[in-house]
Amino acid sequence: MIFPATTAVYAALLALAYLGLAGWVIAGRVASGVLHGDAGNGTLLRRIRAHANFSEYVPLALLLIGLLEAGGARHALVQGLLIVLLVARLLHPVGMLAPKNSPRQFACRGGGILATLAVIGVAALALLVRAA
Repeated sequence: MIFPATTAVYAALLALAYLGLAGWVIAGRVASGVLHGDAGNGTLLRRIRAHANFSEYVPLALLLIGLLEAGGARHALVQGLLIVLLVARLLHPVGMLAPKNSPRQFACRGGGILATLAVIGVAALALLVRAA
């Protein structure tokens, strides 16, 4: 088993994005004077959910990709999955604040989550193939 250096670099980039989302939520809380929950503030709720959605999906994706890399998967596969994951997770919060049913909402929010799910699915299947 090798150290998953490529995954480590992208994990660090995604950690910085996570901190940015956390700061975005904190700024929204300060601006609206909301210490707990969302107080019915729709914009704050969307920020909170973008941050939470990131924390729900990214760890599993990184774990799967890191296992692939550590198990000797092709660098192109690992790099491709990580690039798609990073772009998807940067697009998703942009779509969270887009107007309802707008092209930006579908492209960014919808595209971001579909790409994230595709990364998890491809990584999971690739791991199963490697283990077979």
